[in-house]
Amino acid sequence: MPKNTIRKITVALVFILVTTPFIFAQDSIPPKKKVDSVIVPSIPPKRKADTVVVDTLAIDTTIVDTLVIRRRQERIKNIKKGVALNTSVISFKKTKPLDEGYSKFQMPSFWQKINLLGLNFSEAAFVNWNAGGTTSITALANARFERNYKFRYISWENYLEMRYGVNLQEGQKLRKTEDAVRISSTFGYRRDTISNWYYSAKANFNTQFSDGFKYPDRENAVSRPLSPGYFFLGAGASYISKERRFNLYISPITQKATLVLDQNLADKGAFGVQKAILDADGNVLQEGENVFLELGFLITNSWESQLYKNMGVKHRLSLYTDYLQSFGNVDVDWELNVELRVNEYIVTQIGTHLIYDDDILFDEVRNEEGTITDPGEPRLQFKQVLGVGVSYNF
Repeated sequence: MPKNTIRKITVALVFILVTTPFIFAQDSIPPKKKVDSVIVPSIPPKRKADTVVVDTLAIDTTIVDTLVIRRRQERIKNIKKGVALNTSVISFKKTKPLDEGYSKFQMPSFWQKINLLGLNFSEAAFVNWNAGGTTSITALANARFERNYKFRYISWENYLEMRYGVNLQEGQKLRKTEDAVRISSTFGYRRDTISNWYYSAKANFNTQFSDGFKYPDRENAVSRPLSPGYFFLGAGASYISKERRFNLYISPITQKATLVLDQNLADKGAFGVQKAILDADGNVLQEGENVFLELGFLITNSWESQLYKNMGVKHRLSLYTDYLQSFGNVDVDWELNVELRVNEYIVTQIGTHLIYDDDILFDEVRNEEGTITDPGEPRLQFKQVLGVGVSYNF
């Protein structure tokens, strides 16, 4: 049988199958009939029932006006971002371990701790140098420890600083270039947490480690441990910045005690103590005093700042004048240090130290018999240090 004939027969059968139910099927939908009224209760029930006209169509009857047969389903064009069409799979194949170890939670502390150790060197060497010169090596060790507390109304700052330096030159013995021990404690109280002014009490103590000489004389020491030793105790007001980089202390009542425990230096009246009383032959009738007390006005200031990324500056100043004996003569102690940091451990330091104390006299004059004819006069003391070394903070 030809293909065209088969196609025509198939189309005819499909048409008959589709149209036959609509031709021969009995219409199950009864004709519409209007009724007079149906009593339907209304809400609320207390009111009188209303009359409603309803249709007599069967309740279970459904009218289908149009039958739609789709040949294919259209694709979804717009998909919302929040829709997850696929099940997500988590893979750890490309996960890398942490570069740093896990750090445990630590309770916050109101204590600031600083531990600093440093060692600086400077060296000059000459071999067959026509212009002349002396080979020398200088070393300076320093350490600083701080324990500072600040919370709400209370501030308590404590530090210990130690420095010791030596110099070795060709053809000479070892010489001391730096020697200092400083201990300080300042306690402050403020009325509120907004102000940076504190009612303060301050205590300082300064001395040295070993004997000091006026080289090349190595027989007669001009200073020894606790000779001198300076002790300051007073009360006043302090201004402390929030970052603790600036500290100004003003004390109208401060007692200064100068200690000279070496009796030979005390008999000479060194560092302002009362010297010994001698007879005509130079015998000691009354030994010199070991303590010299003063009451005066004290101002101290410390400041530090980071000028550049690897450049910092530190400044410390102390001014003191005595009320009782020499009011107006100001004792000055000023340090200025510039730090150039190469990396975490390598650092270059440039420092200056200026001291003026009218109780420290220079150029004492003695006659042939050894009697002091001129006690000398106070002078400005100045020191400059330049060194490159290592620094370790822990």
